[in-house]
Amino acid sequence: MTQRQRRVRDRTERGRRIVTAARELAEEEGWEAVTTRRLAALIEYSQPVLYSHFPGGKDAIMAAAALEGFAELVEALSGARGGGLAGVARAYVEFAEEKPALYDAMFTLASELRFAEEDTPEVMKAGFAELLAVIEPVAGEQDAGVLTEVFWSTLHGLVTLDRGGRLSQGNRDERLALVVARFGAPEAQTKELGGHPVA
Repeated sequence: MTQRQRRVRDRTERGRRIVTAARELAEEEGWEAVTTRRLAALIEYSQPVLYSHFPGGKDAIMAAAALEGFAELVEALSGARGGGLAGVARAYVEFAEEKPALYDAMFTLASELRFAEEDTPEVMKAGFAELLAVIEPVAGEQDAGVLTEVFWSTLHGLVTLDRGGRLSQGNRDERLALVVARFGAPEAQTKELGGHPVA
């Protein structure tokens, strides 16, 4: 390994450590607790070192964490695709429940990342493609892309309202089954979600 390769490797590793520390702190205490000063103390780097990796400071670190999150979401949705629309819907909700701060960085908090644009990062496009893959077969005459946006918005709404305590805890599975039934074939999809009846 050349000296230049070693420098690149070390720099990449430092960047990973910074993002990992930010994610861990955010999951424990929320993104408001994540500051460059706090991160510098946690990983024993100076603040100038953090800024040399992420000139945009906390916002840039949060965006880097979000991109990691999109890669993890793609993996989760891809792994659930065998379960059809129901499997993907369940995987999306479980991802949001298991990694709430990361989900916030991806979808809730202000971000420098742009959706549905030519310069949207490929990993974000891949996440949308995983949702599109299960909506296309049931879209019929409807525009599959628009229907996917509505499906995604519905899942996000359920996640957000549920986390905020705005919905009844006892009906979580039934709500998700209802969403799946409205977007797909009720009999097959509700069976996969546990057989909850759908009106």
